[in-house]
Amino acid sequence: MPEAAQVKHPIGVFDSGVGGLSILKALRAELPHEDFVYVADSGFAPYGERDPGFVLARARAITRYLLSQPELAIQALVIACNTATAAAIHLLRQEHPELPIIGVEPALKPAIAMSQTRRIGVMATRGTLSSQKFRTLLTGLADQAQFIGQACDGLADAIERNDTAQIKALCSQYTQAMGPFGAQPGEVDTLVLGCTHYPFASQELQALVGPKVRLVDNGEPVARQTRRMLPRLSSDSAPGQCLLLTTGDPATLQSAAGRWLRIDGQVQRLQI
Repeated sequence: MPEAAQVKHPIGVFDSGVGGLSILKALRAELPHEDFVYVADSGFAPYGERDPGFVLARARAITRYLLSQPELAIQALVIACNTATAAAIHLLRQEHPELPIIGVEPALKPAIAMSQTRRIGVMATRGTLSSQKFRTLLTGLADQAQFIGQACDGLADAIERNDTAQIKALCSQYTQAMGPFGAQPGEVDTLVLGCTHYPFASQELQALVGPKVRLVDNGEPVARQTRRMLPRLSSDSAPGQCLLLTTGDPATLQSAAGRWLRIDGQVQRLQI
């Protein structure tokens, strides 16, 4: 257990890298007095272009690690990754029935409620789009809108590395491939960000698709669901603390957490 930990009964959160910080940001806004431990599995990223068995193995390893630390005693677990949710959440819930486990999925239902043209773009990793969980979700909503899925190979990795030029190039490539955006009939008027990394490219995406197109992510719904599933809420009135852990380069997570969440705590390296 890292010596720097100052959290008590935290909510565990993990992702393949820094993308899950978008979920952590929403969680901290919804639950400002709760403590969190965030694991970026950057040493094994990206998940979205790995096979489901590999992603499941990593999800199991991280979950077991968090549960094995008596100093942490996590009270819930948020899988802040669409790919890992699709590959692992059903098995993790079977293996740890005592632990509230919250996953993420592309926000198709909220997008339907917002769309006027009924043409909805879905940017996601290849792993998410090909998963049975996503296909089942899509099938159940197919009569309510037309969904244009776009596998965004390399985009999560570019965001992970904060490669601005590559982020812009890939966002341009993938939005162009999805067809015309706008508010007119036949145009895509709602864009689902189906990977937790992608909200950190929302400025670039909005500039490309235009101001009339709504961007939808799943941070706030996940945060509300986490609140509902917590066994108890903190009675502390002080702001909650965050412990940041990574299997990759600590500097990458530390820079991202400072840039996007204004968290400046030291990041600890994990070997799991």
